[in-house]
Amino acid sequence: MNDTFALETHELTKIYGSGNTEVVAMKDASIDVRRGEVVALLGPSGAGKSTFLTAVGLITPLTSGQVTIGGELVLDGPYAQTNLTSFRRKHIGYVFQKSNLIPFLTACENVQIALELSGIGSRAARRRSLELLDYLGVADRERNLPSMLSGGQQQRVAVARALANEPSLLLADEPTAALDSHRGRQVMELFARVAHEQGAGVIVVTHDQRSLDVFDTTHEMEDGIIRRMGEPERQPAAAPGAGDDDS
Repeated sequence: MNDTFALETHELTKIYGSGNTEVVAMKDASIDVRRGEVVALLGPSGAGKSTFLTAVGLITPLTSGQVTIGGELVLDGPYAQTNLTSFRRKHIGYVFQKSNLIPFLTACENVQIALELSGIGSRAARRRSLELLDYLGVADRERNLPSMLSGGQQQRVAVARALANEPSLLLADEPTAALDSHRGRQVMELFARVAHEQGAGVIVVTHDQRSLDVFDTTHEMEDGIIRRMGEPERQPAAAPGAGDDDS
């Protein structure tokens, strides 16, 4: 595993409101993720997981604390140290509970548009999109609209889109919530593969504890505080091809 950190956070705190209406959504949350490491973040609803993810994803401003991505200090309390939109586009990939694919674009076009928005020419963007779809096992669906894809296939396309700009940090918020246990595990294994082979730091927020063995490290969040749980026990590897389907 690479010694370079994809993400370093120091005592992240997010407070909404003030006085009698003050709500502490996150308190002194600290977590470090190395490049090539896939991390699970567990916790009940309302624990602050999504607040943490949107903070390190540079979507929600902090009350206090620091976020360093790829060795660069990006957030220092409420103050941005760089152009957040530009930095996020170049360095962070995001996968949501729903794939959020554009319904009137094909699988390839959904990935391609992310590249073109970053200034990549259409020919190079299409080539890169096809490479990613092939890497994620859905190249044969490149001309399909999202409505023609299974839930698992849609999430694979969403992961391809998130990887389009080769981010150093990939964030996923309950990406298997709409999938059955088999397809959910396949998606979790996909995130582990992306981390280990692409060298990205990956954080997956999840309620599902059935696939924790695919993660390198697990943390639990409760009442806005993160606690490290350690390394999960590994399950025996399945035989090659076992459980493969078109999801």
